[in-house]
Amino acid sequence: MKVIAPSHEILLMPAPEDILALIETAGRTCYKSEHLVSHDSAPKFISRIVASGHHSVIEHAGVSVRFICDRGVTHELVRHRLAAYSQESTRYANYSQERFGRQITVIRPLFWPRSSPQYQAWLAAMAAAEKAYLELLELGARPEQARSVLPNSLKTEIVMSANLREWRHVFTLRCSKAAHPQIREITLPLLEEMHQRVPVLFDDLWENYAGDLAKLRDQIAAWDQD
Repeated sequence: MKVIAPSHEILLMPAPEDILALIETAGRTCYKSEHLVSHDSAPKFISRIVASGHHSVIEHAGVSVRFICDRGVTHELVRHRLAAYSQESTRYANYSQERFGRQITVIRPLFWPRSSPQYQAWLAAMAAAEKAYLELLELGARPEQARSVLPNSLKTEIVMSANLREWRHVFTLRCSKAAHPQIREITLPLLEEMHQRVPVLFDDLWENYAGDLAKLRDQIAAWDQD
């Protein structure tokens, strides 16, 4: 059994200048103010668009992201319906095969220190699930049958594509302190990266959550040292 941390990777995101140009062009069409476009007009125009709540304009640009996380987190991600998803299938992935290391991979629960009794109980449960899964396959069960004993902590990969308005909605809900800690563990770093690439579209959200990401990184460092 392998225990790993969650992560994200931006697979496709247009160049910042292309995103800004597209959104400005679309937005100025509404007001017929194309004659005001200049080499530096987009950031100020888009800032006003975001502040005014005219967010339909930013739907014209989209981003595709691969998440590596547990299956419990993906159950929450796919509730965001204005997006496309492609996810690793436990019906077809046979984790007893060599290419999977003949083992299951699970996502570590950051909220329990490794020295805690809760983590040790979780680890034992994961080992028991792996043992049952592999035994079922040895007894002739198909992967789609044996998967019934796999845990929520099972590592999965999911590609999510959405427009930037929907990503803002995802960040608003899933970076919140009220969100599940394991989904915050992937959305906070993703918000940081998107903000670094196109600040004007995420300045307001980043202002709210930058401190939370710093605390998360301290928590990860403490977990790694435990």
